Amino acid sequence: MRRFAALLPSLLAAVLLLLAPLDKPHAQATAPVPPHAWLFGAWTGGLFPAPSGITAQQCLAQPTVIFTRDVVMRATLTDPTYAQRVIETVRLTTTGSEFRFVAGPPSTSSLMGLESPPTVGFGCESPDVLHVVRRGENEITFPDCAEYPYPLERCPGR
Repeated sequence: MRRFAALLPSLLAAVLLLLAPLDKPHAQATAPVPPHAWLFGAWTGGLFPAPSGITAQQCLAQPTVIFTRDVVMRATLTDPTYAQRVIETVRLTTTGSEFRFVAGPPSTSSLMGLESPPTVGFGCESPDVLHVVRRGENEITFPDCAEYPYPLERCPGR
């Protein structure tokens, strides 16, 4: 009995070491950082030159574009709400990122003979694709996107 009592701490330590990897599956299951994480947050400019000396509060009150993990939201000049594009895939490029969005609904006729509004894009070659070029730590552009002729700047405070 004394031998068993003397071996008990060693046996307990061995059992705990064997069970340790099973105890921490959540530590290995953390979500990987998405490739566009460097863009997360609010950006101003693009539709117009970014204002100089803007405060974080002013910028965050009306950002032009907002990047999140799953959605890119953009302001339009004719609608007070943000147009949202659900991200299908994002791929890193040598100059920034390329977004492919879930295709918008096709135009359909309504009862009054009017078509549904077209999918809101960024004025690029396709409403379902957006190329983002990184010009600095806090500056990006959307090349060849007619609706965003100016660079965008990250809202201060991030």
